[in-house]
Amino acid sequence: MPYTGIMETAKNPPEYEFSVFTKPWKDPIDALGAKIKDMGFDGIELPVRPGYQVAPEKVEKDLPVTTRALADLGLKIHSVAGTVDEPTMAACAESGIPMIRICVQIPEGANYLDFEAQQRKEWDQLVPLLDKYKVTIGVQNHCDRWVTNAMGLRTLLEGYDPAHIAAVWDPAHNALNGEPMDLALDIIESKICMVNLKNAFWKQINGPEAEYAQWRPYWTTGRNGMAPWSFVAQELKRRSWSGPLCLTAEYSDEPSVDRLAREDIAYAKQLFANT
Repeated sequence: MPYTGIMETAKNPPEYEFSVFTKPWKDPIDALGAKIKDMGFDGIELPVRPGYQVAPEKVEKDLPVTTRALADLGLKIHSVAGTVDEPTMAACAESGIPMIRICVQIPEGANYLDFEAQQRKEWDQLVPLLDKYKVTIGVQNHCDRWVTNAMGLRTLLEGYDPAHIAAVWDPAHNALNGEPMDLALDIIESKICMVNLKNAFWKQINGPEAEYAQWRPYWTTGRNGMAPWSFVAQELKRRSWSGPLCLTAEYSDEPSVDRLAREDIAYAKQLFANT
């Protein structure tokens, strides 16, 4: 079923499921599932990309098999990161996967508003398929030449049923763009189907003697960075939002990804506990 329970007032304390984007790991699916289960996650976001457990050209055959293998370990596939096309939608529908997550990149030289209009025309053509397969496109904000902030997402998604096209809110990318997280939620909360959890800060990558400064995001743990997870948890709980929380396992210290992911899931569970 698609995600339809966007921000609503809950009679009971909100419940959360913890997913992890498995982009850092290309292990066979049984080994991957055992690792993720041992870390303490409820499920995953699976990259349907070349070189991963499910390749795009084999999605209809391999995604249901992968879903069953993970289910045997007590894990869900909450979402896939892949191409929005009919084979992927059909495979998600057969597998009970509710969402395909994407980001929308603005090509070099493109006019933002013209590209936005073109993107909406393409989505308009997909709505009948999304309705047929009961799959949601989850659109994530992303810094740099992408749809970067909550207002950009709101405008892009305006008029679409969230069961068809909804928002994946990424507060770390909000913070990198200087958008206060509570204001971002005011803007986009009615359209959110999933929340990403990662953290980052801007790091200068050249010396102070350089002609001009160059900066790059440094991806760090949930306890650090410009998007405090404590504030994210406080706001989501205050607004009674419940749904999947996807830890993206993105760290600039790539060799430490297993250790850092374990630390972060323990920290996230502490923050989102209903106590």
